[in-house]
This record gives sequence, C-alpha cells and structure tokens, in this order.
Amino acid sequence: MIDSRIDGRCHAETRPVEIQTDFMPNADGSALITVGETRVICAATVNPTVPHWMRGQGRGWVNAEYGMLPNSTGERIERRRAATSGRTKEIERLIGRSLRSVMDMEMLGERTVTVDCDVLRADGGTRTAAITGGFVAVALALQRIVDRRVSRNSPLLNSVSAVSVGVVEGAAMLDLNYLEDSRAEVDMNVVMTGEGYFVEVQGTAEGTPFTDSQLQRMLVLAQQGCNTMMEAQQHALEGVIR
Repeated sequence: MIDSRIDGRCHAETRPVEIQTDFMPNADGSALITVGETRVICAATVNPTVPHWMRGQGRGWVNAEYGMLPNSTGERIERRRAATSGRTKEIERLIGRSLRSVMDMEMLGERTVTVDCDVLRADGGTRTAAITGGFVAVALALQRIVDRRVSRNSPLLNSVSAVSVGVVEGAAMLDLNYLEDSRAEVDMNVVMTGEGYFVEVQGTAEGTPFTDSQLQRMLVLAQQGCNTMMEAQQHALEGVIR
C-alpha cells in the first residue's frame, strides 16, 4: 500500500476546485470548472420546446452533450470519432440523469435544458467535473428565466455534484488524477445531491475485485468529496441564486 500520492495529497483530499461563472456569455448559463489539471466548459441553453415524444405532457426535459477537444489529452482526438463513441454517449446519459434527478420537470414546463460540456484538458474525472460544473450552468440559466419573468420559480429542487474514487495499490483514494486512474484496481464515480442522497454509483474492478470494507471506505470518501464540490458550487453561485 502506498503512503503518499503522486501530487502530495492525502488519500481523502480532492484536487483544488475552482468554478468560474459566465465563461460563455452567449449561453443562458455557463461555468468553467477546474479540478486540478482537468478543465471543462459547461454551457446551458433553455429552449421553449421539448422532444416530440414529450409534447403535450406539460413536462420539461434536460439532456447533455459531452466532448473532448482534440488536444485535451496527450494524443489528438478526432472530433468526429470522439462525438460518436460509446464512451461519449454513456457520459452524456450520466450527466443528463444526474441533472434531471434534482429537477421538478412539471415546474420546468415544456422546455428543454441542454447542457454542453466540452473538455479543455483531461487529467482524470472529466465526467464528474462535467456534472458538478453542469449543475452551476443550469442553475444560472434557470435563475435567469426567473429574472426575466419567463418562469415564476426555478424548478431546481436541490444541488447535485459528483466525484471519482478508487483503489490504487490497495489504498482507497478520493478524486483520482489520470496517472492514478490508469493504474487503479477499482474505479468508481459517485453522484450525490446536496442533501447527501446518492443519485448514481458506478464502480468497476479494473483488476482485483474489491471487498465490502473497501466499498464502504470509497463511499465515505465520495461523500466527503461531493461536500467539497458542493461548497465550490455554493461559492460560485453566491449572490446569484435566490
């Protein structure tokens, strides 16, 4: 078991987190989230329509699009290949599910919120950063339709954030960077609401199967990490969301 991490953090410590709001001024709401060396732009757009299969139900919808820019990793990624990969579709569905989990769809009305998440730099945890930053972008966008009196209240019921955890050389660790993730025996992504409820837990034994005690330790670390992400969200939205 290793005693210290590559970047000097303790096992229960996240990388530095910063969320800059209104990074994309043409979007209804946007945020640039930085988690260590990982950087993701999240931009939310509210449209007064819903998918055809939802029309007439009086309910809204939230979906996500995710992409990694060609030079976000060590090797150039082809835009077309990245956009159509199974991994990309899986991440888009995860982001959408996570954001819908804290939304009152009837209060949203027949509107669609689309969240575009573009990875500027990838150093592990891009999907969890996209969820955390995506929530800030959505919160800003929905507050602005309230401010314009398009909607009476924001349909957000709670906040949602996400973080990665894993087991590296037998040690449970919070918020893995790329080098840690690439040699992890267990890789897990955890999504939680601001009230501390689990939205999604995705865990895979990449090498050695994990024990119940390791699982419990990772969930405790994930709760701590999501609290840190939630604090960053609150700081970013301070004075904006009422």
